[in-house]
Amino acid sequence: MAGLLALMFLTEARRTARVSSSGELVTLDEQDRGAWDAALVAEGHRLVRERLATVAATGVAPGRYQVLAAINAVHTSARDIRDTDWSQVVALYDQLVRLDPSPIIALNRAIAVAELDGPEVALTAADRLEDKLADYHAYHATRADLLRRLGRSQQSRAAYDKAIEFAGNTAETAYLTRRRDQLG
Repeated sequence: MAGLLALMFLTEARRTARVSSSGELVTLDEQDRGAWDAALVAEGHRLVRERLATVAATGVAPGRYQVLAAINAVHTSARDIRDTDWSQVVALYDQLVRLDPSPIIALNRAIAVAELDGPEVALTAADRLEDKLADYHAYHATRADLLRRLGRSQQSRAAYDKAIEFAGNTAETAYLTRRRDQLG
């Protein structure tokens, strides 16, 4: 229960920074961290620390929500995206994959791997998920970004087009369209 509550606090803390004034999605790396609710971040971090202390004292492994909250705590601990402890994020995703081996968790892990080991390694991991996530916009958006980072603009554009096709809301569509159009 503490893990879920921590996750909710840490997610809610970033709510106002997630969408721009024009209604476009703002990704974690572009969010104004000063706009995050510091009190909610602090409470979420307190709950994560409390749960980790319980894990250490009892030896009972953390559950799915505790690990998700811990991932969010790592992200919200960094003053800037460049300060994120990506090795810790990947290690936490490794733990989460064992608890919940879903393809979406594996995709999220691949995104973190891109920051630690580079976009080529992450693209290989993401491409293994194609048959399970072919209709999922975030899969195509992830591929588009990784291909963009690798300088493969034509393939990136096609992946952005797929992501736009499957996007579920106007904020995501606006963001994906802008990113695609920046390819030139």
